[in-house]
Amino acid sequence: MGATVSVPGTGALTQVGRLATLSWEVLRAIFKRPFQFREWIQQCWFFASVTILPTALVAIPFGAVIALQLGSLTQQIGAQSFTGAASALAIVQQASPLITALLVAGAGGSAVCADIGARKIREEIDAMEVLGVNPIQRLIVPRVLAAIVVSVLLNGLVSVVGVLGGYFFNVVMQGGTPGAYLASFNALAQVPDLWISEIKALLYGFVAGVVAAFRGLNPAGGPKGVGDAVNQAVVITFLLLFLINVVLTAIYLRIVPPKAM
Repeated sequence: MGATVSVPGTGALTQVGRLATLSWEVLRAIFKRPFQFREWIQQCWFFASVTILPTALVAIPFGAVIALQLGSLTQQIGAQSFTGAASALAIVQQASPLITALLVAGAGGSAVCADIGARKIREEIDAMEVLGVNPIQRLIVPRVLAAIVVSVLLNGLVSVVGVLGGYFFNVVMQGGTPGAYLASFNALAQVPDLWISEIKALLYGFVAGVVAAFRGLNPAGGPKGVGDAVNQAVVITFLLLFLINVVLTAIYLRIVPPKAM
């Protein structure tokens, strides 16, 4: 018999294909009945309880750093009147959805991966399939939808907290003018800036939930395998989030024209 030839990179491609397949199965199962409403509410509460406070605490210094850095830069080039617009748009479009997604994936996604992985090694997933219960519809869909909903809601919270933090540090710490800060923001900001931020948060939440579920369904075996799956889920999610952010930002800048002064 001939020897089996292993093609380099096929393992990674196989994992990508399986992840894409799970994503499609989750999207299909969302519209199937019965919907696990109680499980979804519980998961939403869990995601919110572990992410609201850390997200708000991270948003304040993040907005402050952006405001201080941009304030210093605009002073050097003599464009202090645009500090509000630059810092607020940077927070709303880029920082807010990324902060939300990183904390949802790091806090909530890791817990989802550990929960699904523990069920997998205890053979609960196999038992559900034997009983004719679809584990994706019963377990995965409520968790993915919870990650999406909480990400979208937290994105609004981070945007507000980040903009207020940037306003405080620019006006109080750097002696900026409150009127100029708000006027420049109103002059350059537009409604699509908020829409792209919410769309990013929605996609980030979906990716975080699906990746956490995928790694939880495919642990290496044993408790150590579950722990490794949690670490891998967080790292993979972070990489995918930054890739998606680049793509969405490029598309947005191509489609939506900048607001005229």
